[in-house]
Amino acid sequence: MPDNPLLGNRAELLNILTQVARDAGRVIMAIYATDFAVRDKDDESPVTEADEKAEQVIVTALRKLTPTVPVIAEEAMAAGHGESVGAMFWLVDPLDGTREFVNRNGEFTVNIALIENGVPVLGVVYAPFLDRLFAGATGQGAFVVESDGQQRRISTREVPDAGLTVVASRLHGDPQALQDFLGERKVAEMRSAGSSLKICLIAAGEADLYPRFGRTMEWDIAAGDAVLRAAGGRLTDVDEKLMGYGKPEFENPNFVVWGQ
Repeated sequence: MPDNPLLGNRAELLNILTQVARDAGRVIMAIYATDFAVRDKDDESPVTEADEKAEQVIVTALRKLTPTVPVIAEEAMAAGHGESVGAMFWLVDPLDGTREFVNRNGEFTVNIALIENGVPVLGVVYAPFLDRLFAGATGQGAFVVESDGQQRRISTREVPDAGLTVVASRLHGDPQALQDFLGERKVAEMRSAGSSLKICLIAAGEADLYPRFGRTMEWDIAAGDAVLRAAGGRLTDVDEKLMGYGKPEFENPNFVVWGQ
């Protein structure tokens, strides 16, 4: 058991982190309402003041809550301020879907995940523009809090007789690779969405399959994966091996999100 009792109480930790994610979301939305500047990072991906200020909110909170647990956060990593990780660490993407943020389509999220022995055991995904929050943890199940404040349990669904609802990235991905992967599978609907919302749609039983071909990092998917696992789904590589975390350079292979 961890020295910090909070780490052994996932229900309480989830409760605290949902508020941390909302605090970061408020910072993001305040900047969203302005004529914010956009810069390119070394990998040519965009970054804004919202990414950086939201990360500061989250990392400050995590260091106070769990001082001994390393925090791997996207913008700190981009700036060369990575930390060594052990059996337990945090993965933070303060603003997943920065391009969606820049394009002002509302499909961006705050992501906080706790990794233990390579497994995402707790995660919170908050979409501040939609005011929709997903959360889940091992042993606690998964839930969504809607914009009207209603909270309900979520779980993955059996594929409907009509066929799969497949979600794909709005701005990324390889259409030919997607078509090749789907092959003869019966598809009822294709949906586009931004950021880690795609994983959460499957966790909530609103979609069935999300194949992703292209570069992603662990902080992009860890929180969604934690919610998904708590809801009965799985995120694997293309050979259907469960995704592990703490990989060299924190880079993911191509992956597939499965409901049931």
